[in-house]
Amino acid sequence: MAFPSRLRVGVDVGGTNTDGVILDPTRAGETDKGIIAWHKAPTTTNPSHGISEAITTMMTSAGVAAADVASVTIGTTHFVNAVVERDASRLSPVAVLRLFLRHYALLPGGLEVDGSLIADIDESAIRAECAAITAKNIKSIVICGVFSPIDTVQRQEDRAADIVREAMPAGCDIVLSKDVANLGFVERENAAILNAAILSFARKTIRSFHEPVHKLGLKCPVFITQNDGTIMSGDMAARLPIRTFSSGPTNSMRGAAFLVGNDGLDEAIMVVDIGGTTSDVGLLQANGFPRQQAAYSDLAGVRMNFSCPDIKSIGLGGGSIVRRNTSAAGSCMTVGPDSVGYKLTKEAVVFGGHVMTTTDCTVLSGATTEIGDAALVEGRLTEAELAECQLIIRQKLEKIIDTMKTSPADLPVLLVGGGAVIAPDTLVGASRVIKPRWSGVANAIGAAIARVSAVIDTVKSTEGTTALDLLKTICADAVDRTVAAGASKETVKIVEMETLPLQYISNKSRFIVRAAGDFDYSRVSSTETSASLMASEDDPDSSASMDEYEKTARLASADKGEKPVPNKGPGFVNIDAYRPTVRNREWFINETDLYWIASGCYILGTGGGGSPYPHMIRLREMLRNGAVVRVVSPDDLEGNASVYTGGGMGSPSVGIEKLPADEMQGAQYELAKIVKQQGGSGPTHMISIEIGGGNGIQSMILGANTIMDLPVVDADWMGRAYPTKWQTTPVVFNERSPVWCPIAMSDGNGNVVTMTSVKSDLQAENVMRAALSQMGSHTGCAEGPVTGDETKRWAVQHTISQAWRIGRAVERARQKNRVDSVAESIIEECGGAKGAKVLWKGKIVGVQRTLRTGYIFGECVIEGGEVVGAVESNALVPTGPEKQQFVGRVKIPFKNENIGVIRVPEDYTGDEHLAGSGKPAETQDDVLALVPDLISVVDAQSGEAIGTQEYRYGLLVIVLGIAASDRWTGTQRGIDIGGPKGFGFDHLTFTPLGSYVKPVSVIDEYDQSV
Repeated sequence: MAFPSRLRVGVDVGGTNTDGVILDPTRAGETDKGIIAWHKAPTTTNPSHGISEAITTMMTSAGVAAADVASVTIGTTHFVNAVVERDASRLSPVAVLRLFLRHYALLPGGLEVDGSLIADIDESAIRAECAAITAKNIKSIVICGVFSPIDTVQRQEDRAADIVREAMPAGCDIVLSKDVANLGFVERENAAILNAAILSFARKTIRSFHEPVHKLGLKCPVFITQNDGTIMSGDMAARLPIRTFSSGPTNSMRGAAFLVGNDGLDEAIMVVDIGGTTSDVGLLQANGFPRQQAAYSDLAGVRMNFSCPDIKSIGLGGGSIVRRNTSAAGSCMTVGPDSVGYKLTKEAVVFGGHVMTTTDCTVLSGATTEIGDAALVEGRLTEAELAECQLIIRQKLEKIIDTMKTSPADLPVLLVGGGAVIAPDTLVGASRVIKPRWSGVANAIGAAIARVSAVIDTVKSTEGTTALDLLKTICADAVDRTVAAGASKETVKIVEMETLPLQYISNKSRFIVRAAGDFDYSRVSSTETSASLMASEDDPDSSASMDEYEKTARLASADKGEKPVPNKGPGFVNIDAYRPTVRNREWFINETDLYWIASGCYILGTGGGGSPYPHMIRLREMLRNGAVVRVVSPDDLEGNASVYTGGGMGSPSVGIEKLPADEMQGAQYELAKIVKQQGGSGPTHMISIEIGGGNGIQSMILGANTIMDLPVVDADWMGRAYPTKWQTTPVVFNERSPVWCPIAMSDGNGNVVTMTSVKSDLQAENVMRAALSQMGSHTGCAEGPVTGDETKRWAVQHTISQAWRIGRAVERARQKNRVDSVAESIIEECGGAKGAKVLWKGKIVGVQRTLRTGYIFGECVIEGGEVVGAVESNALVPTGPEKQQFVGRVKIPFKNENIGVIRVPEDYTGDEHLAGSGKPAETQDDVLALVPDLISVVDAQSGEAIGTQEYRYGLLVIVLGIAASDRWTGTQRGIDIGGPKGFGFDHLTFTPLGSYVKPVSVIDEYDQSV
């Protein structure tokens, strides 16, 4: 039979099976979906053997000639499995060189946000570390520098890499963090380390993918699928294998969408991909793309800052081992989590082996007669034992499906994968269970229909034009490049946009734009149109045996249980039964409390205050090492108490790059010296300058018995986060001026600034802000002491309690799989409908930001729409009443913190001016909310807050409004200082969105001495 030269071959190399499919995409609408041939066989230790067998078998059976094949696309879980299983045979030891001042080194280097040097790199220091690395026989090195993604002048990572190449033996792998991820030091470094650890194994694996294609005489390009369902060249995959980590589940879900076509995708569908060892479960949106994780993602407990499909896995598959366990308590059946894996056809009873598996149970039940020899399993289990096994399988699947739900409503469940035969035809929580034809090779189908993408990463001058105009031009160029690479122009969409202003180069910014689209199957020569994505030819003599990675299926899965599920918390806690430790009106903070407080602090931060994450991690480690943190009520303060204030000062965009050092305690020690010199007393208590963001954690770090050993006051000076010290409640009360003097500031690099006298708090802010710009835009500050009586009058009270309750509400929504209603849960903790409301829901479609005088100015544009069941960045799916409620666009201007939520025209993409420029661009009628009310943007997929420095194109968000404390709204002075006038929006007037409800004190509620 003659075929057009546009057939697509898709191969998925899983841990258990290698699946293949040959697809004619022009016939996708026909009954057979254009599937010409398919194949499933156990994965071989050397993947090239399995790939060769799959392609050869399919081409022979269907009569397909080599010239008929336009491309071969391969997906794999090899790399992510190596990381999740922590397989030392496939992971390389990694050395890390931090240009930041099994081996790591902190070396001189790094930039400030304005491009000035923290320190230049030290060649001799790098060479010395290379000698140490060589002595340890480490051959994978990560180089990570502060602000390296915007380092286009000093090129510190590149220069350090050149030195390492000279100093290290040949054959070492060097990974530059800036090539792997963008701003966010810890997350970028994490991703670079994972990438480096897998590089050696990845090269051999990718080579084993290419070999069979070339040996079979196929002249077409070979692609590897990425996390987002698009393709990348083989050489790129070998250099950045981390971009393929989640391609397996993505392929399965994309293949599932293809199989159900227009018949099933009018609503979200839960896809359960049952393999030989595990079941991977994810939510397929109505637009045909999998739901993504939040702004941050976790892999095997490692936090990274790029999105991946939201997939959860359990140890249940077609090869899961079934056992009869007998003990003094009686006899019971168990299923998994260990599996015979790819040895199913040798070890399962139905195939003549001696290990009872779930597949054997399925055959024994009579559900299928097409697998093995049914006579071999007869009598192996009693009817009661078989029923028990089937119940266990059902319960495992129902539990993981319920875990992945975001609302209690039933929804369709689509079963795919070679092990789908073990699943029952009905499941609790499923409106229907669908087992489509060819579901066993859905992952290979997903690989075959993978999309094309193109990325533009460039630095452009904004002199004589605007960043928005440049961005439009670059987006158009990205679309053209994607079309040139083989995509159909009608399907191409912009899926990623990021603008990084280069503060140290006048009028220049770094633009990162990525477009993606479906293949244009109407083109005759797909090989030509895909040439720009083709991998480099591999040296046929450089093949390395994969046999060194041989391992038995049982060894890989024994004692493993369920695969690790991303979890940023301290472990499962029964929220309804949990009681914090409060004795004698002192609240002793533990890890659970800390996790909830950190989550709540970020929401109360209204976009600013910096991410609590690094500070939460630091305090968590302190607690694990025995530190004690005590929180007390402001009601219990003695009138003459000396309350010291601590917190960070600077830009949130800087805080995600410059990790904490000793700047906070350094500033406190300097302040204590000044106060003592002036005849004052030392501190008796500690309080945070603001509860919002990372600063909300600082009082607890400073107050820990291992640092200053001070009780921490359950209050703060803002009830939220504000960008300036004069926007604090003591300044509003104006009982004495200045309040914040003396003051001390430290950058943690040996530079300290102090002020012993100043005319006003505004002047103190201006002077410190000027110094801040010369200290890297990120410092620790200690403000003049306040008495206990003043604290009672001025502070916003019980804000640590409020953060704890908000964080608990978010965690409860997750535990009960009700993330869809997380906004309502947060609102309930803030006084209900009286004190808070949902202001907007939708997708971020535009972000502008710049840094001036230590502040991050900008605005975020959000397109309205339903955020439940609509995660792919190409489209939203407005449905029901909210289709009318959130239509159009709003903008959120910010100065570190969010200032307002303001309606804008539907074609609005962003103002050329930024917040504070004084140019009126909106009217009072456009306003949905304004400061001092709290405006918080939370991730619709996780309920976690998103900081202004983390806003990015495509994120689905919920905008919450929370009524400000009456410390702000009770007087006109408070409104003038904390309201729109305080941010340069003199043309707008504050109107409260609700009434403030004072938070309930955790100490009052849970004190055990009462």
